[in-house]
Amino acid sequence: MMTVHEVSKLTGVSVRALHHYDQLGLLKPAEVTEAGYRLYDEGSLARLQSILLFRELQFPLKDIGQILDSPTFDRNKALDQQIRLLELQKEHLENLIAFAKGMKLVGVKRMTDFTAFDTKKIDDYAREAKASWGQTKEWQEYEQKSKGRTKEQTAAISEGMMDIFKDFGAIRDTDPAAEPAQTLVKRLQSYITEHFYTCSDEILLSLSGMYGGGGSMTENIDKAGGPGTGEFAARAIAVHCGA
Repeated sequence: MMTVHEVSKLTGVSVRALHHYDQLGLLKPAEVTEAGYRLYDEGSLARLQSILLFRELQFPLKDIGQILDSPTFDRNKALDQQIRLLELQKEHLENLIAFAKGMKLVGVKRMTDFTAFDTKKIDDYAREAKASWGQTKEWQEYEQKSKGRTKEQTAAISEGMMDIFKDFGAIRDTDPAAEPAQTLVKRLQSYITEHFYTCSDEILLSLSGMYGGGGSMTENIDKAGGPGTGEFAARAIAVHCGA
């Protein structure tokens, strides 16, 4: 566990910003001591990394919270976009360095090419990346359903979903094709449809890749239901979807 000051020193994010993220429900500490000190674990730091990535893509904090809390959040997709954006920024800096060296060699009067200052490629990519998180039918449905929810309501819905995974964890040593596991799959699918967006078998199967894929989503599920819960849920979903 790390204190808010330790997290600030490690990440470069100010204590004030971390407090603000907490107030918004964007980054809650893993624990708050009796004395009121915020404590952050590895899961908190992983979420903070995602927040900072989306900030680089110029997302408002409100939108970042909705994306990270959505069951469709794909960390790998976000990382791919950030890598590409950094590559474009690197290219831009290299062009500026070359331009500055050229000025040094030939002088300002003979420099007539200002393309090195053009950031259109970076701006266009950032805009396209941002749009990619809000153009799907499912995302628009989720936005509509989540409109007006309080932080407490959002947290309760997330906890309700984790409760389903706790139940998966309780039977994770059984046959994923058996009735208890299949009943939980249907319950999960109905819960996603009720609180997020219409969850077809195709979408559910896609989500199962995150549940059992070993990323942050798997870590959160295994934290709720025990080691192997995410992978067990993914296998049960695969049976349900005939995969």
